Amino acid sequence: MPPISPEPLDLLLFPTWLVPVEPAGVVLRNHAIGVREGRIALIAPREQVSGYVASETLDLSGMLLTPGLVNAHGHAAMTLFRGLADDLPLMAWLREHIWPAEKKWVDEHFVRAGTELAIAEQLQSGITCFSDMYFFPDIVTELAHKHGVRAQIAVTILDGTTPGSRDANEALRKAVSLFDDLKHHPRLSVAFGPHAPYTISDAKLESIRTLAAEMDACIHMHVHETAHEVQEAMRMHQERPLARLARLQLLGPRFQAVHMTQVNDEDLALLVEHNCSVIHCPESNMKLASGFCPVERLWEAGVNVAVGTDGAASNNDLDLLSETRTAALLAKAVAGSATALDAHRALRMATLNGARALGLEDHTGSLELGKFADMVAFDLTRLAQQPIYDPVSQLIYSGGRECVKHLWVGGKQLLQDRQLLRMDEQRVIATAQEWGRKIGAKG
Repeated sequence: MPPISPEPLDLLLFPTWLVPVEPAGVVLRNHAIGVREGRIALIAPREQVSGYVASETLDLSGMLLTPGLVNAHGHAAMTLFRGLADDLPLMAWLREHIWPAEKKWVDEHFVRAGTELAIAEQLQSGITCFSDMYFFPDIVTELAHKHGVRAQIAVTILDGTTPGSRDANEALRKAVSLFDDLKHHPRLSVAFGPHAPYTISDAKLESIRTLAAEMDACIHMHVHETAHEVQEAMRMHQERPLARLARLQLLGPRFQAVHMTQVNDEDLALLVEHNCSVIHCPESNMKLASGFCPVERLWEAGVNVAVGTDGAASNNDLDLLSETRTAALLAKAVAGSATALDAHRALRMATLNGARALGLEDHTGSLELGKFADMVAFDLTRLAQQPIYDPVSQLIYSGGRECVKHLWVGGKQLLQDRQLLRMDEQRVIATAQEWGRKIGAKG
């Protein structure tokens, strides 16, 4: 009696190299990966999959298949402010340019256009999952759902009025309502996004702590972005911002500390004790001269470090592969060690560490059986990637987002041969150009 054929697959891919990220440091050559109902159902040597039938089979010769990249911090709609106010320090950039521009321009239409531009750019950059911290989160939710991407929507909360919310209480109510609406969504989740320690009161932070604990929700917050922030906190309150957050009991495994360019021994002890994640945004920090996150020191202490692009207004792109290369090089310079943050760990920071920071490590961030098939295929046949000794090193140190060839989220292909399959790229560009003309007009 002939052997029973394995259950059919929806998709079967044959890359030259497959990097699952977990286990760490592994490069699988001449393996196949199979997808069924949106999840990874098979990883095996090519010679062992001859009995499988798939609805679609794709040869990825010369390509490196990795988990989709996770952009753990950004402000999607701020793509429309890209290049608006360059070469300025953080507080001058915010107070004199960005905050006035937001007051004048940010509404539902702005957020819709800017977020679509950001989603399109991120897909073409190999990003399958992103965290967004901005205004009108219902619109971001609608677009992330429509375009098939995975996302954490961190509802921005500040003392006072913000676009779309009269005050912090209304923003909190919207966060709770959106959380309830999305709690069973397969790709979208909601987090609380208190802007920064210097823009929100203890009372509101205590409300966020209570709600986040009840809902088991993440808290996403800019913390220790600059030395000035820490110095002002010490001058006014005789307490470092992270210590204040610890006193208010906000820190924990669901706390996402964005930036952390200022880390002393006490800060490090708090991050370790509470098992917080740090989200590193090196290019934005460098461009605004905000400081350097001590990535290697955090990593060696056991802190989960992810990577984010920040918004395009301060980066000025949403290229997480470039961000990760910068992170790896900067980590070596800051640590004074050429072995700091090697290429394989850098890729882990941009994938599984990001998923862990967002509370999604059971669903995405690595290519493992049962996880969602969030994957990106990088073309390493290009001139600038030759010759290839270690494909991961080649990707991190000589690759770019122009190497992104195909991309899938939950087994559904969203990018094919660098072409967006569910978005009209020319329409997105035209809309962004129209906004640029309005915002840039004199008078």
